[in-house]
Amino acid sequence: MLSNKPIDMHAVQVFVAVAEEGSMSAAATRMGISQSGVSQIIRQLEDELGVVPVNRTTRPMALTPFGIALRNRGTVLSEEIANLKAQVVEAGRGIKTDLRIGLVDSFASTCGSVFTKKLLGKVSQLSIRTGLSPQQGEALLRRDLDLIVTSDPLTDANDVVRYRLFSERYCVTRPKNLRTPVRTIDDMKMLINSLPIVRFNRTSQVVEMQIERYLRRIEIRAPARLELDNADALTSMVTEGIGWAIISPMCLLQGVSHAGNVAVHVVETLGLDTRPRAVAVPRGAPRRIQRVLRRCLRDGARSDRNIVPAKADCARRRH
Repeated sequence: MLSNKPIDMHAVQVFVAVAEEGSMSAAATRMGISQSGVSQIIRQLEDELGVVPVNRTTRPMALTPFGIALRNRGTVLSEEIANLKAQVVEAGRGIKTDLRIGLVDSFASTCGSVFTKKLLGKVSQLSIRTGLSPQQGEALLRRDLDLIVTSDPLTDANDVVRYRLFSERYCVTRPKNLRTPVRTIDDMKMLINSLPIVRFNRTSQVVEMQIERYLRRIEIRAPARLELDNADALTSMVTEGIGWAIISPMCLLQGVSHAGNVAVHVVETLGLDTRPRAVAVPRGAPRRIQRVLRRCLRDGARSDRNIVPAKADCARRRH
């Protein structure tokens, strides 16, 4: 009968030694206990699991299918336990910690390397997940991530602390061979009559909702003819003369392979709210994570922040 008692991890380590050494006597020598002690531990493990992991009737000893599964998983757990003490001691001393972060795609492909480089020197292990802002926000709230860089304001999340990095002003991109200047909202209304607008689709809801609300406010109404889910593809469509788009400088940098073939306009009277980028962490996050974040923002955010204004200034000078 299967016992509800938690599995003794020392017993698992002993079993892994038996599986790897091929005999109980060799495992006893490796673990520094008697052979009878090894035999007793294996029997106790059988009682706890309710299965027979070792076939004792064969020579040499063989693992059953249950034993193979236990050896495979037990080896991983044994290695983690072996590293556990050192990791706990380091975390307690505030030396370094493990960190799971989420980066919105446009930030990851443009500023992510700078941000990551700053973090690597402050953590023992870094796990990075890239994706769209809404999915990153959901992962943060589930505590699957320790911090995220996002453009999602997370206005409904009360248990999140936000640290502002920088803001972006949306700009207008059009095909380079189209000589129509775009300096005012009236110019945009003229543009919509000659070319369709290329949109982000609903999976990029943070960006698209902001843009669509603004277009309605300035009474620019255009049918949804072409929607895409990433900035690189969107910029390539503008390059080919298929349409024009409203895009953030960070997303334009993400489509850098095509950006040189589009005209970029910063419409001073556009009035579309700047798009903030922020780091978010769960309220009550461990102090070790807060310390790492503060050091990283202090040391590295200035490098990231200089990228976007430079791109916007370039757009102003050219157009």
